[in-house]
Amino acid sequence: MDIFKNDIDGGKAFDWGRTSSDYAKFRDIYPPVFFGKVAERGICVKGQRVLDIGTGTGVVPRNMYKYGAEWTGSDISENQIAQAKSLAEENGMKIDFVVSAAEDLDFSEESFDVITACQCFFYFDYDKVIPKLAKLLKKGGRLVILFMAWLPDDDKLAGESEKLVLKYNPKWTGGGYTRKPVFVPEIANEYFDVEYAEDYDLIVPFTRESWNGRMKACRGVGASMTEEEIAAWEREHMEMLEKTPSDDLEILHHAAMAILRKK
Repeated sequence: MDIFKNDIDGGKAFDWGRTSSDYAKFRDIYPPVFFGKVAERGICVKGQRVLDIGTGTGVVPRNMYKYGAEWTGSDISENQIAQAKSLAEENGMKIDFVVSAAEDLDFSEESFDVITACQCFFYFDYDKVIPKLAKLLKKGGRLVILFMAWLPDDDKLAGESEKLVLKYNPKWTGGGYTRKPVFVPEIANEYFDVEYAEDYDLIVPFTRESWNGRMKACRGVGASMTEEEIAAWEREHMEMLEKTPSDDLEILHHAAMAILRKK
């Protein structure tokens, strides 16, 4: 499904379903500390029912499954959900998945203790999705917004990879990230109180292949370029990566989390 948003990539269409196979293989990259910080707050743990919106290939529920919560994942892309189901089944995980835009979720009110949104919150229509999520949460329930991105100004290789994406897709607005807290839209203040927020740096390990795959599975490449553009970009990107002194790459990232409690 093509997605359009005027403030993203100049309104250029993107479709996560086009890159689902690479997404499943290369975007499950979050270090254990990323999810451990959520569980340390007593969130997404045993006894809780959790909904992960914009779940993609089910990265959050699969990585946090060990903490014992009952998980449901939703995503607008059928291809993403197909990959999520397959990966969960392969790992013997009982996770429910549904195809739905976050704004159109059809669950009973106060169905969940926690709702998580990782790497996706900025895609939603806040005026529609915030009241919807508040209704789906039980009294005192939490909305957890998570984000992690490489730092192109501080990590040379990440910066060079970004420049190459922009060479082929100059409208891409996914680059240029700098350290910042998770963005909480103003409308959220009507329904939630910010209970906790944290941001921190971390190193994420890659090989040449997995870093190429991570970049290929981003919105600016696999989800929006033509097949010919992707092939040309990948040839040039791999040529660039072959010049790195080692196949053991370490890319500097910044992570951020905000926990909102329903009023």
